Amino acid sequence: MKAMILAAGLGSRLRPLTDSRPKALIDINGVPMLEIVLRRLIKAGCREVIVNVFHFADMVVEFLQRHQNFGIQIEISRERELLNTGGGLKNAAHFFDDDQPFFLHNVDVLSDIDLNKMYRSHLENGALATLAVQARQTSRYFLFDANHLLCGWESLADSKKTIARAPAGELTRFAFNGIHVISPRIFSKMSETGAFSIIQTYLRLAGGGEKILAFPMDAYYWRDVGRLEKLEEIRRENRQIEI
Repeated sequence: MKAMILAAGLGSRLRPLTDSRPKALIDINGVPMLEIVLRRLIKAGCREVIVNVFHFADMVVEFLQRHQNFGIQIEISRERELLNTGGGLKNAAHFFDDDQPFFLHNVDVLSDIDLNKMYRSHLENGALATLAVQARQTSRYFLFDANHLLCGWESLADSKKTIARAPAGELTRFAFNGIHVISPRIFSKMSETGAFSIIQTYLRLAGGGEKILAFPMDAYYWRDVGRLEKLEEIRRENRQIEI
């Protein structure tokens, strides 16, 4: 099983901590975020992982080397400029050459989600992509229909709403949690180039009839570690995530 960890971001919301190191190496009570995500993926069965890097890239590489790549095959995808989520994934397309679905995981989310259950759900439903989502308050939402199919996107901050496909039944707002399972056939459908968000790809493909499904994870613990106040809150919680 393969995975990609998105770790190239500047971590601007974690300054001043990220003035001297990448956000991937910011720790949760002594354990770097990159290590937590890696160990969670390894526990789920991943043995080949690609990590995209940009900000303090060499520090990430040196960290992995010191830990002997945690006993698995790890490839580094160096970005000369930030490519965002979609561009970063497309830049790593060569890594996913075995037609098997893979995980795409933000480095700055902490969760005890059952990754194997999510992966099985993806396979059983024959989805192009399966997205870990949650009914929580945020400013941006994916919109899913009664069959958990992605139909649109809504931003409360600027009152924008996009409906990409006609829904079956009522639409439900879900916040996206930064964890995906994706089938490699997506690469042949990614017409976007350069730096772009994978969200725009998902919406375009959903509009074309592709099956992009929600995996509700309200029963699981999840935290966004991408902001300084959230990081401090998580450290105080001292939640033990099994890795």
